[in-house]
Amino acid sequence: MADDYLGRKMEEYLARAAAGPRNRTPSATLNRLLLKNRSHRGYDARFLVRADQLRRIIGVNTKIPSARNQQVLRFRPVLADEAPRVLAHIRLGGALPQLHLPLPGTEPNAFIIVCSTVEENRYVDIDLGISVQSMLLQAAEIGLNGICIGAFDKERIKREFGLEAEPLLILAIGKGIEKIELTEIGAGDDHAYYRENGTHYVPKVRVEDLLIE
Repeated sequence: MADDYLGRKMEEYLARAAAGPRNRTPSATLNRLLLKNRSHRGYDARFLVRADQLRRIIGVNTKIPSARNQQVLRFRPVLADEAPRVLAHIRLGGALPQLHLPLPGTEPNAFIIVCSTVEENRYVDIDLGISVQSMLLQAAEIGLNGICIGAFDKERIKREFGLEAEPLLILAIGKGIEKIELTEIGAGDDHAYYRENGTHYVPKVRVEDLLIE
């Protein structure tokens, strides 16, 4: 009986090996990450982003494409102890000025200041777009959220942190607390995001209107 049992187990093992690895649904597909990667303007102040999390997010830049492979972008991580030095010089929610975002008590407490070692040009801008999207997707993969901030005082940020490289963009990183939904629109419809009953709505042009025929 023991011999029969071992024989059956061996046959099962050989059958599994011959069939190859099982098809498993990835825990984080690109589509899921894209849906998670929404721009949050309010964060859980109790959650403190760690240095190793920012380093992991910045680390994607060692793997992504770079125009002409120049790799001129540099990154200044900012944790909670330095966050007020950034908050004083940024603005969020430009399309909703009446809300004065972020609301008190929901400010982000970690940032990544994205800089360039050369003067900004079309190739730097290509790298910037690839870099920030990749970093935000990495943040989404590890359960965090973020937002790209272009409305900030560059000269003050440069002086505040003693940066030699030119600051181009700031990413806020944290645990988002907002409810965000995408809405489908036509190419000629209003693109402005808006809020209703506590939900932040982001209009996105439907794929049919993105195609050039």
